Amino acid sequence: MTAPLSQNKTSEIAFFDSHGASNAYDVFSPDTNERLIDIFIRLSGLKPGARIADLGCGSGVFSNLLRQRGYVCTGVDLSPALIRIAKKKYPGIEFIEGDVENLPFPDASFDGVLLAGILHHFSDRSLFVAEVKRILKPGGKFVAFDPNRMNPAMYLYRDRSSPLYSPVGVTENERPVIASEIAGTFRAAGFRAGTEYHSGMKYRYIASGAVRWLLPAYNLIDGVLFSPAFMQRFRAFVFTFGEKSEARA
Repeated sequence: MTAPLSQNKTSEIAFFDSHGASNAYDVFSPDTNERLIDIFIRLSGLKPGARIADLGCGSGVFSNLLRQRGYVCTGVDLSPALIRIAKKKYPGIEFIEGDVENLPFPDASFDGVLLAGILHHFSDRSLFVAEVKRILKPGGKFVAFDPNRMNPAMYLYRDRSSPLYSPVGVTENERPVIASEIAGTFRAAGFRAGTEYHSGMKYRYIASGAVRWLLPAYNLIDGVLFSPAFMQRFRAFVFTFGEKSEARA
């Protein structure tokens, strides 16, 4: 029997298709996008020429940056509108409309997987993680980044238990993540997994006009307040990374 999917696919597609007409969907500054790719390369240890699956690729920004660094990238997203934009903007890259819980690739197809802000869209990540494991070669690497529930701003603005929660610009499935839970899901699937925390990721856009004017202050405070090592667990983003066992599974 097929396992139940862990998100409302129809609402996810509708939400992201509605953002497909606007480049505002690319929420980070260009410098931050480059920094995120730097972190991916460092944590994965993958060399140029490696084949990478960018799952939840959106309009293709990270896929393109990976290509510029010499990687062979395939982008996958659930949103037809965003995939159309990605194909138009970056015609030299393979982009596929698809569901990350049921990927259209043979086993052991990729050297690495980038999960850019996608795991926090799932309440149960086990099926997704199983697909990541299936498409990775033995010894393949993954890197994921997601908003950290331990960060005060992420909790107050994006967690549904917060009195200041805003539903503007998010889907019904989204939640900031607990680092140990994400790493635990990968370990339960047989991966070796670790965690890093990063702040100073500068936003250039958020959906809520009511608080958009606060972005410069947020970007400054986030980059300074959480820079000390003792504050790392409260940084805005959780990076989860690891390796599939060399033994075939």
